[in-house]
Parts: sequence; C-alpha cells; structure tokens
Amino acid sequence: MNVLYPQASSPSSTVPINLQDRSYKIAIGGALFDNPLTYSELPGTSSALIVSNTTVAPLYAQRLQTALQGKYPNIHTVTLPDGEEFKTWQTLNLIFDTLLQNGCDRKTVLFALGGGVVGDMTGFAAASYMRGVPFVQVPTTLLAQVDSSVGGKTGINHPLGKNMIGAFYQPLKVVCDLATLQTLPQRELSAGLAEVIKYGPIADLEFMTWIEARIDALMARDPAALAHAVKRSCEIKAWVVGQDEREAGLRAILNFGHTFGHAIEAGLGYGQWLHGEAVGCGMVMAAHLSHRLGRVDAALVQRLTVLIQKAGLPVTGPRLSRADNAGRYLELMRVDKKAEGGEIRFVVIDGPARAAVRSAPDALVREVIDLCCASA
Repeated sequence: MNVLYPQASSPSSTVPINLQDRSYKIAIGGALFDNPLTYSELPGTSSALIVSNTTVAPLYAQRLQTALQGKYPNIHTVTLPDGEEFKTWQTLNLIFDTLLQNGCDRKTVLFALGGGVVGDMTGFAAASYMRGVPFVQVPTTLLAQVDSSVGGKTGINHPLGKNMIGAFYQPLKVVCDLATLQTLPQRELSAGLAEVIKYGPIADLEFMTWIEARIDALMARDPAALAHAVKRSCEIKAWVVGQDEREAGLRAILNFGHTFGHAIEAGLGYGQWLHGEAVGCGMVMAAHLSHRLGRVDAALVQRLTVLIQKAGLPVTGPRLSRADNAGRYLELMRVDKKAEGGEIRFVVIDGPARAAVRSAPDALVREVIDLCCASA
C-alpha cells in the first residue's frame, strides 16, 4: 500500500480533520483546557456533562467546570473508576444514569476529561444517548492526545475482545493541553510514546529518526519535544482518518502492533499491562512477522526494538498459557476486528514508511510468538 502522507507542517495550534459535515479541529498547546476561549465556537445549550475518573477529576474537573460556566448554565459531573478493567457496560451506565437523573436533553454536550478509557466511553455514551448528543474530547494523557481521542472510535471492552462493542462517532473538537502531560506517571508517559513511535515505521521514517534523536527529551517531558510529537502524530492520524473514517481499508494500518497487543491485554486481564505497553511489545512482534514475510530487513526490526525499549516499554511478550502459549495468542487474535472468516489479519511493515494488512500462516505466527515471548 503506497501512501503519500502529508508533510510536517509549520508550527501552529490546530490540526484539522476533514470529514465534510463532521469536520473538526484538534487544538494543541499549553493553557488550553481551562481557558473559556477554547470552547467559544461550541454550541451553547442549557447543560453539559463532564465525564472524568478518580485520578483526573481531582486535578482538573473543577478547572474545566469553571471554564465552561459562562457557556452552560447547568454543568453536571460524573467520576468513573480509573483503569482499563472498568471499560465495561456497568461503568458506561454510570454516565447514562447521570444524564437521565439530571434530565439532560439531546443538546447536552459531554466533555471527556481523561485518558483513552474515559474518551472511548464518553464517546460511546454520546453516540448512544437519545441516539446521539454532541461531545468534546479533552485528553489528559499522551496516548489519548496522539491516538484514541482523534478519529471518532468509541466503545467498551468485552471479556472476549478489546473494543469489540462501540461506534464511530466524531467529537466537536479535541483539546490537547500539553500541560496536563506534566502530571502523568512515568509509566503512562511511556505507554503514550508507543502510539507516537508507531507512526514512524508505518508512515514517516523521518519522524522515527526525529524520535530516536529526542527520546531522552521526550522521556524527560521536554515541552517543545512533546509539542512536536503530539502535533506530528495528529497530522498523520488526521490525514488517514480523513481518507478512511470507518476503517474500510487504509485506517486499519493505524493498528500496527495492536493485534498482538490486544491479545496480551485480553490474555492477562485488562489493566495488567497498559494499552501502550501491550502495543509497544506488539509492534516488536509485528516487526518480526514483517521480516519473516520478507517485507523489511532485520536492521529495521532491531532499530524499532531498541527505540521501544528506550521508551521504557516491554519488548518481550508475556506467556498467556503454560501448555500452548502460541496457541492461546492465536485463539485470542481470532477475535479481532480485522479478522475475516476466522483468518487473522496483521498490520505489517510493508517497506520503509509503508504498511499493509496481510494474513500469515499460523506456523509462521507461532514462530514469531515463540521467539518474542518469555520462555517461562
């Protein structure tokens, strides 16, 4: 799949997502989320709901509420438990309960204040409540800013598969306040870097080279480095989503590393590994599969592995079964949105800065899993 990706643009505060009547902007910068001017172009209505979690709400919920008070006379809040393991129907119902108990109508605007779990569930609630109400993404983690808040994927997990229940539903706006990244635990920062790194091998090797040169600065939360990393990641994702909003083809390449990664998350139990940790390790496995399929050389596999390791991410997969580890991975990967007729489809590096979705013989996948996973 040869794709001409957009060139990195000059520094600015917004990245547009062009989806005709569903188009919107990603605002990137400091001191954004609690500035009333950030939300000036949003529709005014009688009520809004801030959805956050037990970690983020004490830090930022009151500040967001203050910024919104001039626009929304009635602002309600709901605080969800924090963690991937709570991305469930039961937690989703807490949002619906709050909306219904407060008599919220179909013009109520939902604000997702938190990481990827909060964003995914708020978006799914917005898509479902009264068959669709508007919402705004206010991501506070690096992973959410560069990936999950952009593009309209919403949903919850099922015990048998990650993100298998959901909807495509675009927000009115995405507000990436870089200052919120300064409060992230280091493990969460590393998890976000996995989604930054993925854009290099599949879309922009110059960006990968830039990340390699500045990985220490990114790990140290250098504001200028984070600003460029977020902006370039959003530029690439915005372009892909603009071409293929509902993942009919091209957009699937953004799942590089995710097929293996989702198996790790489901196999260990949601929340044991962070999503970005599983994706980082999954990218190593997907790179090895790409090499064994003859699509890339061993040097690129090694280069990517070293970068992922420097980002503080695992590069060795866990054992999901003592009896047949590879078999358990294969079983879990068959429950994947890209699977067709029970055949697993993998996103592989298909040459420098190029990706494709391909199938692979089970025997070859087993070799990769055996190579990349812990022996005991």
